[in-house]
Amino acid sequence: MAKVTFVQPDGSARTCVNFEGMTLMQLAVGNLVDGIDALCGGMMQCATCHCYIDPDWLDRTGPARPEEREMLEAIDGVEIRPNSRLSCQVQLGEELDGLVVHIPAEQPGI
Repeated sequence: MAKVTFVQPDGSARTCVNFEGMTLMQLAVGNLVDGIDALCGGMMQCATCHCYIDPDWLDRTGPARPEEREMLEAIDGVEIRPNSRLSCQVQLGEELDGLVVHIPAEQPGI
């Protein structure tokens, strides 16, 4: 079990507890975190679960894989940064206890 803090664009933060084997998207959706819509249900087809991994954590989560980056670049309205990830592709475990994730101000519409 580990904790993840989601930071909204206005700076407000909310910490949620995850269980081994969950994805970051599942944790956000299960806790009704604003800004993580996950319209495709985690199939890496919509980018509505886009988030920014806090730079201090990027070495532990790793950067987006090429297919993840392609999905992000294919969707209009997504500001791509070096720390951009699809939360459906971030597997949570104890090594990510304390993870901080920033929610983009705008998510793409489908």
